[in-house]
Amino acid sequence: MGNEQKRERVTIPYLRKKKAEKSPISMLTAYDYPMALLEDAAGIDIILVGDSLGMTVLGFDSTLPVKMDTMIDHAQAVRRGAPNVFLVGDMPYMSYQVSTEEAVRNAGRFMKEAAVDCIKLEGGRNVAHTIEAIVKATIPVMGHLGLTPQSTSMLGGFTAQGRDLEGALEVIEDAKILEEAGVCALLLEAIPPEVATYIAENASIPVISLGAGGGCDGCCLIVHDILGFFDRFVPRFVKQYANVNKTIGDALKQYVSDVNDHTYPEPKHTYGMRKGEAEKLLEALRQRDQ
Repeated sequence: MGNEQKRERVTIPYLRKKKAEKSPISMLTAYDYPMALLEDAAGIDIILVGDSLGMTVLGFDSTLPVKMDTMIDHAQAVRRGAPNVFLVGDMPYMSYQVSTEEAVRNAGRFMKEAAVDCIKLEGGRNVAHTIEAIVKATIPVMGHLGLTPQSTSMLGGFTAQGRDLEGALEVIEDAKILEEAGVCALLLEAIPPEVATYIAENASIPVISLGAGGGCDGCCLIVHDILGFFDRFVPRFVKQYANVNKTIGDALKQYVSDVNDHTYPEPKHTYGMRKGEAEKLLEALRQRDQ
């Protein structure tokens, strides 16, 4: 890795350039330093420190319990591992809904404490005024439309959106409103590809698909999903590229077996005393015990 050239820093102009050139944008979640290292080395353009960590890392049933401080801690770790990617901090539930002032303050914390390049928040026209205020505070914002996990109670669960005419038109209008409010990019989750493609083709900002088909400017997935590292459920739009759960599970079982069978540790796994020192130790112990 020492001979590899340093990556160009991914910025908003860089992402806009990729859109203009119709060069696909790659986006994944990451929540810790080791995964960030791997994703940066793989050439991922955008890393989202998503509140999905509440489910994939912390074991909650939803994203709602995740706290702002938790998001900051994980975003800091990811930034340390991926200094060149475009880093997006996900605003957790109730960090931006209470008031515009609190939304700006929490967005500012992400920028100041975790060195993210952008924050992300969920919602359409209902959060347009909040987005305007955050952007006015010189903080870039990524919008998030479609299936918005923080609103699953209102949506009736983790269900796709925009699948009928009324719903499709609402998502399209919301996308226009968010762009006018100043978002620098848009994430579309679990909406029909016809709707997502129309939005991407008519937007001047990069539009990323999360289960919204291949007609957008790029794609995003949850890293635990594509690695087979989270198996409570797998959305239909996920392609699994590995089965890490099995690999890790087999390794852990083998470790337990080796410990139980006394086949680990072997002498090569220990730190022996320097030559002649063991004999000195035995002699010292004998004298002490007399």
